[in-house]
Amino acid sequence: MIAPAKIRRPSKSQVASPVVAAVECHSDAASTEERRAALRARREAFFARKIDYIPCRQFLAPEAEALASTPPASAPARPAAEPSGRIDSYLAGLYETRLLSREEEQYHFRRMNWLRFRASTKRGQCDEKRATARQIDTVEALLLASEVERTILITSNLRLVVSIAKKFVTVDDLFDELVAEGNVALMRAVDKFNFALGNRFSTYATYAIQRHFFRISHRGRQQRRRFTPADESLRSVPAAEPAQGCNSVQIDQLKQLFAKFLGELEPREQQIVIARFGFDGRAPRTFRELGAEMGVCKERIRQIQTRAMEKIRGMATEAKLEQTVGDWL
Repeated sequence: MIAPAKIRRPSKSQVASPVVAAVECHSDAASTEERRAALRARREAFFARKIDYIPCRQFLAPEAEALASTPPASAPARPAAEPSGRIDSYLAGLYETRLLSREEEQYHFRRMNWLRFRASTKRGQCDEKRATARQIDTVEALLLASEVERTILITSNLRLVVSIAKKFVTVDDLFDELVAEGNVALMRAVDKFNFALGNRFSTYATYAIQRHFFRISHRGRQQRRRFTPADESLRSVPAAEPAQGCNSVQIDQLKQLFAKFLGELEPREQQIVIARFGFDGRAPRTFRELGAEMGVCKERIRQIQTRAMEKIRGMATEAKLEQTVGDWL
């Protein structure tokens, strides 16, 4: 007689293993969904981010990578004037920063914009709905490298802000606040400077910072005028004389100089600049009106005007027009 086989009961671990597997599977699925959701959110932020750069023909050349990656030979820094009097630690630190040579300045501006150009190009090749984390990492690495170049350019020009702020400080404007506002204007100037024209950044930045300070000063005067109490003692204070503008002789000189600038433009550039700004005595024409008149699209008119204005800016810089007008005023 054959003995009946013994029925083996499954152990607790064997009973629990399917449950554990199911829990782990659910946990993995939830984790995967979280990663997908995080990647979707990262894609949205990635494609919503604005990437600005100054276009340059060199970026399309075969040697663009080498040109933007090869720093110039180190040039000795121009000796900086030692600050006079007692200054705080912030200002003292500025005078320890080395000034950039023209070649170094051009290199850092070229590299910053080249990296942004590469980042914009690579992002344009990505699918907004299927961009991978590796593709996003590549573009963000380029943008991070461009921020390093931007920081170098800003840091090496902070001393310029201080020197300009000293000329604008008054009893109503705190020096520290002016420096902070000037630093903001400097950062914008770094992003907007067209290095391809070959000009020094300090000239462009000085104009941008001064213009920003003029706006702040004008806004401050308006606020003080608006909130000044009606007090007899204040009314008795004589009003300051209005600032004098250019005289007739100086205005004639400016007209002759601008006529010279126009004469060096191409005929079509002259026609567009004169019509767009009403120099012919007529009302300024729009891009669309000039496009219909000249038989081209309005975008082509805008491109020609941009090219003409760049030429005029270059001629004004060579003629030191900003310095001349500043001396007059």
